[in-house]
Amino acid sequence: MLPIILLSVFGIVNLFLGFLKNRQILFVAGVLFAVITFFATFTEWSSPLDLGKVINNAMMSTSKSSVLFSLILLLTASLIIPLSQHYIQNKEAQPAEYYALMLFSLVGAIMMVSYENLLMLFVGIEIVSIIMYVLAGAEKRNLRSNEAAMKYFLQGAFATGIFLFGVAMLYGASGGFSLSELQKYTQSTAKLSPMLYLGLMLVLVGMFFKVSVAPFHFWTADVYEGSPTLFTTFMATIVKTAGFAAIYKLLSSAFVPTYNYWQVSFVILAGLTLVIANITAVYQQSFKRMMAFSSVSHAGYLLLAVTAFNERSLSAIIFYSLAYSLATISAFGVLLLVSEKTNNEEYTSFNGLAKTNPFLALVMTIAMLSLAGIPLTAGFFGKLWVFVSTYERGLYEIMVLAALMSAVGLYYYFRVIIAMYLKEPHSREGAVKVDVSTPYIIVFLISTLLTVLLGIFPNWILELL
Repeated sequence: MLPIILLSVFGIVNLFLGFLKNRQILFVAGVLFAVITFFATFTEWSSPLDLGKVINNAMMSTSKSSVLFSLILLLTASLIIPLSQHYIQNKEAQPAEYYALMLFSLVGAIMMVSYENLLMLFVGIEIVSIIMYVLAGAEKRNLRSNEAAMKYFLQGAFATGIFLFGVAMLYGASGGFSLSELQKYTQSTAKLSPMLYLGLMLVLVGMFFKVSVAPFHFWTADVYEGSPTLFTTFMATIVKTAGFAAIYKLLSSAFVPTYNYWQVSFVILAGLTLVIANITAVYQQSFKRMMAFSSVSHAGYLLLAVTAFNERSLSAIIFYSLAYSLATISAFGVLLLVSEKTNNEEYTSFNGLAKTNPFLALVMTIAMLSLAGIPLTAGFFGKLWVFVSTYERGLYEIMVLAALMSAVGLYYYFRVIIAMYLKEPHSREGAVKVDVSTPYIIVFLISTLLTVLLGIFPNWILELL
């Protein structure tokens, strides 16, 4: 509850700071507000009386898993907001609104990981979604940004309608919106109503759109490519982490008896997601579009952890979300700097980067290795725990397919590394020299060090659960 209150107040304060002429204050305040909320959230973790406590008339609850997910979301935001420094110098940008919207979207994301009632889940989803629609179209004079916002909005509206229809059917079957009422119905009724199964399917379809699970992923590449890179980073990390946390909580809290109903479809969707995303990513020339399909493929791995639905699933989702978010921030952060200099978002923009800026090349290399699941990075243990949980459930075929698709992913991730270290720049002047400001250096150091440390000492996260 404390993070929601703080983020709401800080978001409003940011709007009022927009009246000041000094834009640098907005940047400092945006970063500071996210960091303060991150550390304030530890008070909920360290206070045992609060853990497991249901608040607001059973609308939300605090638990170890919800606090951990909230910390991941806030850490991610605290690392993304410092990458927005270029908006301070851009006279056409509106940084006060951008920072306020990002803080408000975190309110919705925390609702999604802490809900106890489907109405609260809906409110959280809509807060995040509406803000993402706006941020996707933040560059008003950029046609790609306008197109991305329109596509995201139209398809997101359909997904929301499907989700709400599913919620209505769940209410019709169980007589309540809360997870406890749904759990009571599914555990006490010998023969569940067909309306419950149909409602669950529609709710999951709406959620799968938000996290880019195939075949509900078709918006992802165009929206990620057209949106400003900063907000693409926010979308690829915050939304995905909150979405999978919400899906797992819904199923583990209320629909355990229906596992045999949705398991087969989850296996099929996970396999479809992994195959489509990885094969399509191979043919991309744009780094940003490649990262979009990479995001879809990681949704497939996270869906495998949900499908396994055993005692390892929650820890696998938490660790994988953290590892994926850290690597994605590093990758998009380097792209932000390089694309500003080269006005190019393709693989060729990274040619020769290791010669002019070894630090950026190292950051990008570690990020790509982590996304590929190479040992001594956090991404390796993220995938390992997903595979272990899948193996323990006995889903051997889909585990083998996931391993094969992970090998395919090596190709497009290593294309970036090869471009930086082995290829010569296309321009006659040589590789472009990229200046890295202090906020970027701090973010890259934190994200890269955490990626390496969690790849060496993964039990740091496991011991918290």
